[in-house]
Amino acid sequence: MTPFIPTDAPFTTDQRSWLAGFLAGMQTRLLATGPDTTAVAGSAPALHILYGSQTGNAESVAEDTAAAARGHGFTPTVYALDDVDLDRFPALGRVLIVTSTYGEGEMPDNAELFWDALSAESAPRLEGMDFAVLALGDTGYDGFCQAGKLIDMRLEQLGAQRIVPRVDCDADYEDVAATWIAETLPLVAAVEGIHGDATAAPAPARAKSQWNRKNPFPATVTVNRLLSGDGSGKEIRHYEFDLAGSGLEYEAGDALNVVPVNDSELVRALLDTLGLDGTVVPAGHERTLTELLTYSYEITAPNIDLLEEVEKRTRNEELTYVLRHGDKSALDDWLWGRDILDVLRLEPTPELAAEEFLSLLKPLQHRAYSISSSPYATEQSVHLTVAAVRYGTDGRERRGVCSTFLADRVGENGTAGVFVTKNKAFRVPVDDTAPMIMVGPGTGIAPFRGFLQERRARGATGRNWLFFGDQRRACDYVYEDELTEFVESGVLTRLDLAFSRDQAEKIYVQTRMKEHGAELFAWLEDGGHFYICGDASRMAKDVDRALHEIIAEHGGLSEDAAAAYVTGLKREKRYVRDVY
Repeated sequence: MTPFIPTDAPFTTDQRSWLAGFLAGMQTRLLATGPDTTAVAGSAPALHILYGSQTGNAESVAEDTAAAARGHGFTPTVYALDDVDLDRFPALGRVLIVTSTYGEGEMPDNAELFWDALSAESAPRLEGMDFAVLALGDTGYDGFCQAGKLIDMRLEQLGAQRIVPRVDCDADYEDVAATWIAETLPLVAAVEGIHGDATAAPAPARAKSQWNRKNPFPATVTVNRLLSGDGSGKEIRHYEFDLAGSGLEYEAGDALNVVPVNDSELVRALLDTLGLDGTVVPAGHERTLTELLTYSYEITAPNIDLLEEVEKRTRNEELTYVLRHGDKSALDDWLWGRDILDVLRLEPTPELAAEEFLSLLKPLQHRAYSISSSPYATEQSVHLTVAAVRYGTDGRERRGVCSTFLADRVGENGTAGVFVTKNKAFRVPVDDTAPMIMVGPGTGIAPFRGFLQERRARGATGRNWLFFGDQRRACDYVYEDELTEFVESGVLTRLDLAFSRDQAEKIYVQTRMKEHGAELFAWLEDGGHFYICGDASRMAKDVDRALHEIIAEHGGLSEDAAAAYVTGLKREKRYVRDVY
């Protein structure tokens, strides 16, 4: 029988075309091989939903997709891409993939191993697979949605059939993701022969907190304490937020997201530079221009749309050169230390109406910070450890959007909008006897303070080893009293410190790791979990390199064998990172 799609089926022309082709192909397969007799009669068809997630957003969308899939008559399974055995991957059949992009176009940590295997020449053919990809990203970074683009392209190269075109989401991803879910699942349901009420059934709501980016909880800041001392080149602060009455729950390793309010001085400077009236309500908006610039838009880091529009209007030679020659490093160098106000002050000052200016800005985003407490130790409260960003260029003080919002503009007993993002991959070992090795210089100590609180509260007997450091011990040794107490009480088995500028030759955490490489390797051999938190661009890479060298040297392994050992740690979820 020729496949038939009813004329009143709720599909677009492109979707109808895909369905018709798919059903025709399925009919050919059945004629050639006969029906698959392995499925249980009457059982709900399986749908595999895979995710690659660095901060939890892609995982959350995957869970939303699964909840909606149940409403369409599927039995969904959700797991991280790195949990996929590529030898069994072709047999999954229907696959939906949600992945974020990390850094400048890299795979998220829990998708690296999957991508390594999928991109290899030995990857299996996938002619029997049907897939769709939702990519999460941020146009403010290079390599926008690159991880999703690469996976989408590679699946097609291996013969898999695309259900719908890949969808790329910017930082405001929720509505686009919801549309992707709503449009993709009916197509898959139709292929599986799920029609009528099942297809039209409303998706059961996934249990979620009422507090999110669009509706943050107004938490009172009960503590705002300076941690760094006199003479420090940094301003590191400890914050405590009261969560009483919110119902918000978190675990050590999760992130607290703070929705900032922009600096009023910067808002006034932008309005003055453009000659705009802040009391005007721009067309299509319900708030004044001042309110919009204060609460709704990013007004610090210039995005490419703004740069290109300003270049058209000013013909600034330097800006024209870096934009039109496609030299990323030159553009980065030109932007170093510059913000939107600097760009708008190029001569001649561009003339922009309020509506034009807003159209060139991105929505104001929350900032995610690693939580530095455990709910075992801090009832109805959550702690953060944040470095306030301040620097001066061209006679102006530049301030971090959220870090100085917390430091200067909230104040103790003020309120800040917050919500929690889960990071299920970054957790204290379930096994309380397992050794734990933590590398967290600077503010990277944050989650490990929470880890140690949790190990103490749980009465865990596993050994704990922390590598911590910064520039100078006298002024940068944050939480010194607490770490000393952890050591004296036996919770912290080993504490190795690395203060880089206290001696002529700089010493870093990776230096200390190598000095104690034999013991570190012994901890790993004894089932130890290895964690990194902090700077992704240099520290995390240096620590990873040191780990490989330690394993090679003290394990008597070749470079390739050491790399395989590290891969094994990652597969066992014993090497995880929270880097930024």
